Amino acid sequence: MNSLLAAFAPIWILTAAGYLVSRTGLLGEQAEPVLGRFVFHVAMPAALFVMISRARLETFANTSMIAFATGTVAVCALGLLAARRLFHHKLADQAVSSMAAGYVNSANLGIPVALRVLGDASFVAQILLFQVLLVSPVILTLLDAGTGSGSGSGRRSGGLTRMLTMPVRNPIIMASALGAVVAAAGWRLPTALGHSCELLGAAAVPTALVSLGMSLHGRPAATGPGRILEVGVTVGLKTLVQPLIALAVGGLLLHLPRHQLLAVVLCSALPTAQNAFIYARQYDLDTDLARDAVMVSTLVSMATLSIVYWTLGPTHR
Repeated sequence: MNSLLAAFAPIWILTAAGYLVSRTGLLGEQAEPVLGRFVFHVAMPAALFVMISRARLETFANTSMIAFATGTVAVCALGLLAARRLFHHKLADQAVSSMAAGYVNSANLGIPVALRVLGDASFVAQILLFQVLLVSPVILTLLDAGTGSGSGSGRRSGGLTRMLTMPVRNPIIMASALGAVVAAAGWRLPTALGHSCELLGAAAVPTALVSLGMSLHGRPAATGPGRILEVGVTVGLKTLVQPLIALAVGGLLLHLPRHQLLAVVLCSALPTAQNAFIYARQYDLDTDLARDAVMVSTLVSMATLSIVYWTLGPTHR
């Protein structure tokens, strides 16, 4: 529990700092959207480019990733289906709901949890690559398609053009693709470029958390039966259904060794990443669900992560 508290502490502290900044009006009324655009267009692409350019792309091919990916895809699909059938959202909001349900906080929470609980963050690095290279492009494509304009045949042709040109227009996909090219070619970044990208990328997570905290000021948490139910469904999918699917696939179907099964289920139980909030903000969508899912799932996951460790950890082999 002490290890989990130490991993969670920076999230709460930076989020609280963002709330205080907004409450005091220190940075002005436009600070939150400006910080969100900075994360989406500058800091996050820099961080992803550096991370992917130094990664080993062949690490995708393992049975542990199959178990994790199955849970992620299944829960993202369930989140999208719930947003469409139960809550009657349009496509772009369905994409945000899908991401809030299945996109784990693998960076600023997954890495410290893995280091403290598993003693190794190598599997989290694979999850980062999986989410960035495979899950994010799908979510961003849905967001782009759902926020497109036009009508009739013009809309259809325009939608195809938007889809084909999205990798060029979207800085996150572009940075990820460039990083993958560098990694596949075995190139090494020049020291000056690599260090500059590292400095920019280091600002992504804390700035996103500060922006998340700023969004809490002046905006009440989920109210009304419909919104509370939606947040409950999303958080339930994230913190309960996703790790259970990973446990079933990894344990019953793939028969993973105990330490690998622990890593898969533990990472599947991580809370919603703040990226869901940043994406919703960038596309001018309702950010309430993403914001509340991040906050509530982070609270709930302190218990679920502990249960996973107590159930599958080394003292229970």
